[in-house]
Amino acid sequence: MSNTKLTVSATIDADKNKVWNCYTQPEHITQWNFADPSWHCPHAENNMTVGGRYVARMEAKDGSFGFDFDATYTNIVPGNEFTYEFGGRYATIVFTEQENQTTVTVTFDPETQNSLELQQAGWQAILNNFKQYTETH
Repeated sequence: MSNTKLTVSATIDADKNKVWNCYTQPEHITQWNFADPSWHCPHAENNMTVGGRYVARMEAKDGSFGFDFDATYTNIVPGNEFTYEFGGRYATIVFTEQENQTTVTVTFDPETQNSLELQQAGWQAILNNFKQYTETH
């Protein structure tokens, strides 16, 4: 695996506490955690402790395909950032507040099946869904 990391970000019109809660609480995760409107996230679990698991089911609404995103937390700074490992890859999510806006920055190790551009676009689409959901709820 290369040392390449991909980064996506979004600035949300909400305070950091609200953004953190919407990003980490299962009842919110199921509302935004998908890259395309033809998909959904019917189930999410989050044991937000070091060594705890984050699991989110993503599947096509027509039932044709689905998968579980299953990760284990390796570092947590409550309200500010966390890192999890999934399949030998890592992602770090950082929350930065400035003037009642919060920027969420996700840096992740790419996989080898899809192009870097496709992976970055997919993760950005999920983050864009998160932004829209958080700003309207």
